[in-house]
This record gives sequence, C-alpha cells and structure tokens, in this order.
Amino acid sequence: MDNHNDTAGNDSAAPRRFRSQDWFADPARSDMVALYLERFMNYGITPAELRSGRPIIGIAQSGSDLSPCNRIHIDLAKRVRDGIRDAGGIAMEFPVHPIFENCRRPTAALDRNLAYMGLVEILYGYPIDGVVLTTGCDKTTPSQVMAASTVDIPAIVLSGGPMLDGWHEGDLVGSGTVIWRSRRKLAAGQIDEEEFLQRACDSAPSAGHCNTMGTASTMNAVAEALGLSLPGCAAIPAPYRERGQIAYETGRRIVEMAYEDLRPSAILTRESFLNAIRVVSAIGGSSNAQPHVMAMARHAGVELHASDWTEHGYDLPLIVDMQPAGRFLGERFHRAGGVPSVMWELQQAGVLADDCLTVTGETLAENLTGREARDREVIRPFAEPLREKAGFLVLSGNLFDFGIMKTSVISAEFHERYLSRPGSEGVFEGRAVVFEGGDDYHHRINDPSLEIDENCILVMRGAGPLGWPGSAEVVNMQPPDALIRSGVQWLPTLGDGRQSGTSDSPSILNCSPESAAGGGLSWLRTGDVIRIDVRAGSCNALVDEAEIARRKTETPPPVPESHTPWEELFREKTGQMAEGAVLEMAVKYRQISAKTPRHNH
Repeated sequence: MDNHNDTAGNDSAAPRRFRSQDWFADPARSDMVALYLERFMNYGITPAELRSGRPIIGIAQSGSDLSPCNRIHIDLAKRVRDGIRDAGGIAMEFPVHPIFENCRRPTAALDRNLAYMGLVEILYGYPIDGVVLTTGCDKTTPSQVMAASTVDIPAIVLSGGPMLDGWHEGDLVGSGTVIWRSRRKLAAGQIDEEEFLQRACDSAPSAGHCNTMGTASTMNAVAEALGLSLPGCAAIPAPYRERGQIAYETGRRIVEMAYEDLRPSAILTRESFLNAIRVVSAIGGSSNAQPHVMAMARHAGVELHASDWTEHGYDLPLIVDMQPAGRFLGERFHRAGGVPSVMWELQQAGVLADDCLTVTGETLAENLTGREARDREVIRPFAEPLREKAGFLVLSGNLFDFGIMKTSVISAEFHERYLSRPGSEGVFEGRAVVFEGGDDYHHRINDPSLEIDENCILVMRGAGPLGWPGSAEVVNMQPPDALIRSGVQWLPTLGDGRQSGTSDSPSILNCSPESAAGGGLSWLRTGDVIRIDVRAGSCNALVDEAEIARRKTETPPPVPESHTPWEELFREKTGQMAEGAVLEMAVKYRQISAKTPRHNH
C-alpha cells in the first residue's frame, strides 16, 4: 500500500487535505482548533493523531439490542477499525437511529427518513472524511445510502449478512416466509399454535438479518449492484469467518477511497440504478425495493422513472432459486456465488451495464471476472431460468396512477386460476372486498357475511405513508380460513401499503396516490368489480364516472391521528410511494460536504 501520509494516493504528489483538518489543523483559527481537540483527549486519543493529516473514518453503527438483525455489527466494527488503522486512517464509531422491521410500531417505514436525517447531520457537522455504512435490516441500507449521497463524502457499505439457514424437522424454514406460509397451515387446521410459533423460532438460528430473499437481502444486494460494496459482501452469512474478513477489507478500502476522493456521486449513475433493478428482478427480490431504489436515486440526483421497473426489469428471468420465490436460503446462495454470480449471468446475457464504477475503484466488468456460479441449482444460467419474464410489472388505472406487482411469486396454481381463462388470458375481474387497515382486515376476514369466494379481490387502504402513517406491510392478506380449507391458498390482493419482502403472496402494492391522499382507493366500495389486465398493465374499478364523482363528495375514509411529533412531521413532508416516499424538501440538498459548516463558537 502507498504511504498515504506522503502522497494523495492518486496522480498528484501533493498530500490530500481532508475536511477534518478544517477542525483540527486550521492555522487561521487556533482558538477553535483548541476547542475541537480538547474533549477528544479524554479517552486517550492524541493531538498528533487528529492533526496528522490522516483521514478520519466514521463507522455508522446500526447494531444495537433494539436492532437484532444488525447486532452483528457491534463485533464487526472491531474488524473495520483494524482495517482502517492498518490502512492509515483514524476510526470514529458513532450510533445511528435504530430500525427494526419486525418490532417497530406502527411501522419501521417511519424510521427510514428519520435515520436518514440524523445521519446527514452527523456526516456533515462532524470531522468525518469517509464513512463505513453498516447495513442489514431492510431500511438501514437505503437510509444510510440516501444520507451518504446527500453529504457526498467517500462511503462504502458493509452489510451484516443473513442468518444461517433455518431448519424445522428436516425442512428448510426461511425467516418471514415460514410465518406467512404457516399462517395458511394454521388457518387450514394443519398445525396448531404451538407448532406455528416453533416454526417461526426455528427460522432464526443465528445472528444476522433475514435468511430469505426478503427486503433485507434484497437491499444489501442492491447496494452491491450499485457498486457501493466490495464484491461478494451482500450474501456472506453473518456468523461466517468471511464476514469478519470482508469487514477488515472494507475498513482498509474506505481509507484508500478517502485518499482517492471516490464519492457516491461518482458511482451512483442512472445506469447503476438500472443495474440494481435488473438484479432485483433476477434474484426474485422484494417489492419494497421499488420505493427504496427510487428514494436513493432521488437523493443522488439521478433521474429514475416508475416505468423503469417494467422497461428494464419485467422481461428478465428469475435465475435465483431462493425463498420466497424459490426453495433455498442464504447460506447456499452465498456458496453458489452470491450477487457477483448473478451479475455475471446478466453480463454474459448482455443486459448489464458493466462499465459502471464501483467502490473498488474498478468497473463492474473488472470485478466480475471469473465470477460464474458454483452451484447451478441455486443460481441458474440465464437461458435456463426458474421462470421467464419474472420481474416487476407497473400498473395504473382509475384506482391509482402507480402500483407494482412482483411477478416472480405468482404460483402455477394462481396463474391457472386467475390469469389463464380462455379468451381472457392475463385478465381477471373480481368483486372488491375493502378493508380499512390491518386491524379491520383481521377482525372481519372470516366474517361470513362478506361472502368472500375465489372470485374476490381483497383491498387494503389506509396503509400508505400518510394513512398509516409510514406505509405498513399489511397488504399480504390471506383468504378466509374456510376458503383456505377448501384449497384456495391465495386471492388477488391490492393496496396502498406494502407487503413483507418475505411473502409469497401475489399482490398489487404501493398504490399511489394512496387513499389518504385522495387516490382512487378512497372512493372504492365493497362489491365494486375490479378489472386487472396484466398484459396492458391496467387496473380499473368498473364504476360509472358519474357515480365516482358522487362518491368523491362523500366523507373520505378515516385517517388516524398522529401520535408523536415525528409522525406529524413525517405526514407533512413525505411524498408518495411511487416517488420513493421521501422527505420532499430534502431532495434539493446534494453534495453538501463541498462547503464546511461554520464554526460553533
């Protein structure tokens, strides 16, 4: 490694001046330098270190007891620090706002934008020259990438990795996915409540995030596809030795990136985001990727369109056999080659932009050399997929301007029942049964007076960013127990909320504008007929325009009051899912590290 104290680590022979030196080595303001230095001394760091001209590297610590999916980072940070020190940097670890998908009420979606804002202030207002973003649980990845883009200092993503594979009585049980599948077994009377709970517990055998291709695995794969992680980082299981090793290499690499001044703005381009969409389609990734990818693109100043999900992802095949769209779990996906092997397949098929720059300082093409999959049962050849045209389909109509459907989880049974009717292939008409949020659904789904049969469409409204608030994972609704016992495992579902990335329910999700914003779901009534045309990408309620106009004059569906100051502020500033559900006032702030904040005394 070059001696970075003597060179800039690039073509220039002059040493690179880091922004932290405006705090610790400003000859024009020795009074402020003294103030900034003084309190750091109380834990043993020396003035010589802080004034050495070496980069100060932040470690954005997302691990805590409140964030069990990310708790592995408490240990991994030690290896990151080792790498930073060995490469000539100075590590400073700090906490970020915790986000835990499973436990945060009313929904963890509230915290993505809150964590984003907090991290922006830390990276901008403190003497940090580069940052390691520690990710894992769903929204920890987009929140930190969004912040790194806003501030635009060298940044690299270190995911914590998935749990080891879960097993129950000899069968693989994937986190989240086993819960949704076991709910149906419980409803059908095939298992009891004790068995239901045991299946769920058995799916979480070790440290790490979801071992399925849920939102956590998807978003860490996205970070790698964008070029923000070292190759292979996303899929390494949390307990594996390679996880500690890549933490060390990540620490080393961020120091080099600081000297190279390699920032997110040089990596995050439109083509890199289109690569992310392609990877999400090929791996059978979560529908939650849509708002998060859009949010990251908007904060990076990259133009991305809702239609890009169909134009660049829908025609791609599903090549990863991993729950919920397939059979296997995270350990085997990693051993098969992980994200680099998936991208290698896309590259060989000519559908990957492989000239994109990455955190390695090299292009995807250079990173992907020799990355062919080692297990062809898990990562299929592009020409021999699990399913053709398995990406995401964007729909619109009089109920919403934007909705998205994950097609890789459409089962053969569902396709045969709803999308293969002679003369109407790809088209389904059904009677709407409308629920006002998750509680209403759970209270009434088994009400026989609703007369729910296989020709119904379950609709969830009041679940979007404004209505919940935050947008909740409540659209993956299952049929009534009696219908499940008769053999109908899924019904068509749609809503203005989200769905767990671990769910195998085929749904139309993230509908925008939502009911609480005056979208079409607000005037929909139980009993209306909805027509879904997958071929045309349309979804319409077959209701007369005059009747629609009359309904719009009636009292709209109820919206619960805000319960915290942040909920109120979130509702005031947050946009719709189609545009990423970002704080709209925040997207104008980009590359703010170009100007050092003024002194504090």
